[in-house]
Amino acid sequence: MTFLPPFRTSCLLLAAAVLTLAGCDRRPDDSAVAVSVVGGAARTADPSRAELAPAERVLMGATAQGLVRFDAAGQVEPALADRWIVIDDGQSYIFRLGEARWPDGNPVTASDIVATLRRAVRPAHHKPLATALQLVDEIVEMTPEVVEIRLRRPQPEFLKLLAQPELAIFQARTLRGTGPFELERPANGAQLLRPVRGPGDEDAENPVQRAELVELRGETAARAVLRFNRGDLDLVLGGGVVDWPLLAIAQVAPASIRVDPATGLFGLAVARRQGFLAVPANRAAIAAALDRSAITAAVREEWPAATAVLPAQLDSGASPAAFPWPTIPSEEAISQARARVSVWMADHPDMPPLRVALPKGPGGNLLWGAIARSLRAIGLPVERVPEDAANADLRLVDKVAPLDSGRWFLDNACVACEPAIRSIIDAAGDAPDAATRARLLAEADAALAADASYIPIALPLRWSLVSPRLRGWTGNPRAWHPLNHLRGDPS
Repeated sequence: MTFLPPFRTSCLLLAAAVLTLAGCDRRPDDSAVAVSVVGGAARTADPSRAELAPAERVLMGATAQGLVRFDAAGQVEPALADRWIVIDDGQSYIFRLGEARWPDGNPVTASDIVATLRRAVRPAHHKPLATALQLVDEIVEMTPEVVEIRLRRPQPEFLKLLAQPELAIFQARTLRGTGPFELERPANGAQLLRPVRGPGDEDAENPVQRAELVELRGETAARAVLRFNRGDLDLVLGGGVVDWPLLAIAQVAPASIRVDPATGLFGLAVARRQGFLAVPANRAAIAAALDRSAITAAVREEWPAATAVLPAQLDSGASPAAFPWPTIPSEEAISQARARVSVWMADHPDMPPLRVALPKGPGGNLLWGAIARSLRAIGLPVERVPEDAANADLRLVDKVAPLDSGRWFLDNACVACEPAIRSIIDAAGDAPDAATRARLLAEADAALAADASYIPIALPLRWSLVSPRLRGWTGNPRAWHPLNHLRGDPS
């Protein structure tokens, strides 16, 4: 008997199911909104203890708002804080709380918020925002209705940090927050979410309608795509490069496919500066020979290749440092890279293959095929290893930026860059003023491009499947879609 890998089995099942799905009706407008998130179960989890899986992030964002939160367009809007001021040249944020109550009926106080945020900013290796949160100096209760957060230095993007689900306010013993939804009960294998009626809500006296409920679950992309095509779902969130090919296999209607203008990192980072990759000229040979346009086109034709680490100038003191090698390598660049590899191989005949860490799945296979072709074309022996392999030489970085900060981009691209570059990035984080920070970020950006320890390929590919009834879905740079804004209402 022949056994197929799980991802190939999913693709075959998906393709077979397409034959039975033509003409499926969409869900009626008066039914609960059915949502699936790609990756992991939708369950409550404490972000101070472990990194949240995608479905856990969505559930946390739906049931536990922070001082502020994101709207449909990825902009910051009031949440527990109904207003705030920024003083001391951007180093002090003072929030005045609105009226809110916990699920048990007790009022939310400043001391509750201070306790939760202090846990959230405590350093821990599993926290994706740990580096950005190092700038928090103090979190204090000024009055029962007022919270102050003092920063070590100004951060214009600080409110976007506070809007992340990892900074949501919840009761530690129950993991329950204040909305905009509350967990009602599991239903049909999903979490059933009911909107919270807040003080002053116009509908406070009216019963919740079925169409206001959300059924949330987490599952594999293949299963979610199948169920969307069958008409069982209104929305699929969290799709990425790995599962993009499933949409063509399943013949999903183009009008249902939405791609976010996500900003972040998608590229190959040197994971270990050893052997062949310890030599700057060797890293440059790989960077020069890698056909980044072919890599992106292998997955999606409309996916342009990136030419820099920074997507824009942001808070750097200069325009993004252009990657010194074009997205399509010239014959001369390939010839020179092949010659360098040949010289190295002659001196190191027992050189082991370069290990490239990539995710599983059909999109990962397409990436591997294009990457391997480029590297083998210059004579490099290469092999694919799992994305979490500890012995990887090159590793795919695929992250959406939580805020528009040059330091975030450089910090996450510098997986194993020159130690001196790491020092400059860290110094930028500790800079005493915006001008010094900008100068250091520009310096680190230029040095990282020259170091060839991170090769930008594209911006992150993030997609959703959206039914026509969800008129509020809006593409945005954070690739974040609050469940309370799906239908276009302002709740």
